[in-house]
Amino acid sequence: MPHTCTVPTTALDLVELLRTAGARDGRLVHLEQIPARPGVTADWPAWADVDVVAGYRRLGVAAPWTHQVAAAEAAWQGRHTVIATGTGSGKSLAAWLPVLSAVREGAAQAASPAAGRIGAYTRRPTTLYLSPTKALAADQLVGLQKLLGAAGLRGVRVSTCDGDTPLSERDWARDHADVVLSNPDFLHFSLLPNHRRWQRLLRGLRYVVVDECHAYRGVLGAHVALVLRRLLRLAEYYGAAPTVVCASATTAEPALTASRLVGVPAEDVVAVTEDAAPAGRRSIALWQPALSQGWAAAWPGQGVDLLAGGAEDEPLEEGPRRSATAEAADLLADLVSAGARSLVFVRSRYGAEVIAEQTRRHLREVDPALAARVAAYRGGYLPEERRALERALRDGELLALATTNALELGVDVAGLDAVVIAGWPGTRVSLWQQAGRAGRAGADGVAVLVASEDPLDGFLVHHPEAIFGAGVEATTFDPANPYVLAPHLCAAASELPLTGEDLPRFGLPDASLPDALVADGLLRRRPTGWFWNFALPQRAQDLTDLRGGQDRPVQVVELGTGSVLGTVDGARADATVHPGAVYLHQGRTFVVDALEDEVALVHEDTELAHRTKARSTSSVRILTTRERQLWRAGGTEIAWSFGDVEVTSQVTGYDKRRLPGMDIVGSYPLEMPERVLPTTSVWWTLSAEACEAAGVGKDALPGALHAAEHASIGLLPLLATCDRWDIGGLSTAVHPQTGQPTVFVHDGYPGGAGFAERGFRAARQWLRATLDAITSCSCQDGCPSCVQSPKCGNGNAPLDKRGAVRLLRLLLSAR
Repeated sequence: MPHTCTVPTTALDLVELLRTAGARDGRLVHLEQIPARPGVTADWPAWADVDVVAGYRRLGVAAPWTHQVAAAEAAWQGRHTVIATGTGSGKSLAAWLPVLSAVREGAAQAASPAAGRIGAYTRRPTTLYLSPTKALAADQLVGLQKLLGAAGLRGVRVSTCDGDTPLSERDWARDHADVVLSNPDFLHFSLLPNHRRWQRLLRGLRYVVVDECHAYRGVLGAHVALVLRRLLRLAEYYGAAPTVVCASATTAEPALTASRLVGVPAEDVVAVTEDAAPAGRRSIALWQPALSQGWAAAWPGQGVDLLAGGAEDEPLEEGPRRSATAEAADLLADLVSAGARSLVFVRSRYGAEVIAEQTRRHLREVDPALAARVAAYRGGYLPEERRALERALRDGELLALATTNALELGVDVAGLDAVVIAGWPGTRVSLWQQAGRAGRAGADGVAVLVASEDPLDGFLVHHPEAIFGAGVEATTFDPANPYVLAPHLCAAASELPLTGEDLPRFGLPDASLPDALVADGLLRRRPTGWFWNFALPQRAQDLTDLRGGQDRPVQVVELGTGSVLGTVDGARADATVHPGAVYLHQGRTFVVDALEDEVALVHEDTELAHRTKARSTSSVRILTTRERQLWRAGGTEIAWSFGDVEVTSQVTGYDKRRLPGMDIVGSYPLEMPERVLPTTSVWWTLSAEACEAAGVGKDALPGALHAAEHASIGLLPLLATCDRWDIGGLSTAVHPQTGQPTVFVHDGYPGGAGFAERGFRAARQWLRATLDAITSCSCQDGCPSCVQSPKCGNGNAPLDKRGAVRLLRLLLSAR
């Protein structure tokens, strides 16, 4: 139950609130306190435009931090630069200072009498700013407008240009803007294929600013790297030689990441990593949800470690815990009642809606006015809804938001007191980014990581050294992935014919891939290079989607009014807006009546007392085995393999789950199409006889393999830069190709993303972490904290926790 105090509290007050609330039943597992540090300033660069500097000073920036000056100097000298410092360290200034100074210098030169006397044409410098989210671009626009207003620079023209921008505003940006704020998707689908209409921007392109570049990992990172290479190729065609400035969170190897994005050697990139900005004291709580009601009194929570030996068959059951979303909603209600401006980060759109609604329900019991100051923010909202929420948060009308990672990346929300992170965000980089939203601008801040039911979460909150004692991850992606590269070569050829000189830019050692595209009828070979086959009915850019989706977004339309409520990713539409599905939108509940022609028709139901969850089936076909290792344990042979597979999945039905306990009250069949995913996978096989000898008989084997698969998927993010939603798996007692018990863990993206390969190369470490996570969980038969999966299409059945432990021990005994 939330408190009733609405007087703004300090960070110390919030820490004490967490200590008090978490001490009652052991929910506060660990509290990490990071001390404050002072800032170190430098002089403004001599080349910096005096009016721009004056504008910064009027906004309160008397002198820049040393890392801002170092990055700005490198960019001004024309060197590709990456600035990788902490959240709230002022990375934007390092980019905008040289950008705006260049615009001012170029405008002055173009207007000078000397330029007019000689009749020379002086290109006015332009800049293209790219962000991974529209929210961040909108936030940067607000910040730039404030700076230009403070500097009195009405002659500097700035505009956003993305999929939400009206055509008239796009025309203005194309013809007049000095700085265009956009995203890689707009470049791919609109600007690059229409580059001749954007000649003015491309001819004068002095800088390309890539904000939050650490967000471009996996398949998305590969796509963005290739879009940037296409952009730079066209800019050079028009006579420009732009400098790329990347802004990143603190990551490992930022120069390597930037170099792979741009397509240049790492030694050609200047990396600025020494953070000189001041930071307030930061308190980070690791939080384990309370036991579900009814279990706390029955079980003391003293489980037995299955690794201890001798107690394997008699563990004490602790019982299920409350969900991370329910726990986060309670914490948010407490924080809002205490007057703390807060954000809750959650992995799913549905989770954001649920947390916001539960928080409002708690607050209505205390103060209905407070409930009205809590909202959800997620992808899929209409553009005008997103902009209104962003303004309300900046202006203080909203006190709290439950959001997906759309607000993780750089959005400057001054004055936030606390952040709640509902579930491990996937990487330590993301954890620090999200935690850094609280206490920006050198103020103290409080963050709470609430463990979800994922076994990795339970492992991390009880092993804080795995979070605070380890370095941040490198950003990994592979632009050479042929499934990603091939359509970008087609797009590049449609924009400007490909030549042999272009191949190294795209990482190609020879012409085999473009020649293969010729054989497929996508390109045409001519003496001067490779040309797109314009006789085809589609554009080359429509061959791929940067976000990894192969399906177009589905619009959610309300019956009766015809109003568009939002959109759903096409790849997830079968599971989320199938007929009969429950769809949540800003506290309103809808039921899907039909899904057809990329439109989900829904009607509102205010009395609905259930939610829905889809059920699915999948199969894996091995295409090629790239690598194989043989392990032996006594007379048992265990094969570890990595290679290319084809995953076929299909939504076959859904369950109705009654609120609030989510008990299944009905199951219904569906006839949805099959989806085929070509990707990469790691898999292991062993004989049924070896399983029997390890104590896993024929009847228990499917459940043991299934449980081991779930736990393995949950722990792979500990080693690879991914989360469990980036990967999938399948287990079977007899696979038709191997003829043996087999467990697959595969990447969830076409062509693979490197996650399964990382598991193959760190197999023993991966297995040990998986076994530790299962055996340290004190439940009897398996629970969401060890072997159950939130994304299982088979309803988490069958599962055999004890059998999984025996199989994993057998694997680890092999050499």
